[in-house]
Amino acid sequence: MRNEKVDAFLASHGLTVQEFEEGSTATAPMAAAQLGVKTDQIAKSILMRGKDGNHYMAVIPGEQKISSSKIKAVAGCKCSMVGGEDAFAVTGYLPGGVCPFLVENVTIFIDKSLEALGDIYPAAGTSSTAVRMDYDTLVKITGGTPCDVIAK
Repeated sequence: MRNEKVDAFLASHGLTVQEFEEGSTATAPMAAAQLGVKTDQIAKSILMRGKDGNHYMAVIPGEQKISSSKIKAVAGCKCSMVGGEDAFAVTGYLPGGVCPFLVENVTIFIDKSLEALGDIYPAAGTSSTAVRMDYDTLVKITGGTPCDVIAK
């Protein structure tokens, strides 16, 4: 199943969505296996709610974890991950398909470590889609802020 709005948005930027068996790319390791790439090349999107009531999304390499202190530093407040129902309510995407495209009222942080990976693959709105792009394209089309948010 595909998300037509995301497909059209990505196509307007010259990008093509890749579709797989339903649910087969729901996690970063599953997506990497489907695409034949390293897990870190999967640009996973993690939605959080800040203590200030705002929503923040971190786009990070698939095998990495978010640093709470680094997120707090860039967001200006403590943040916690939201559950699946909240993620859908805020983004319109179900878990496994959460992506940084066409989200409103969400500040997007894109981890700088993605830049060194060449081709990266964020989800495209469903748990069975992905889209290949480079770091600069991801930053440009999402309006995300490049920063360092992963734990090391």
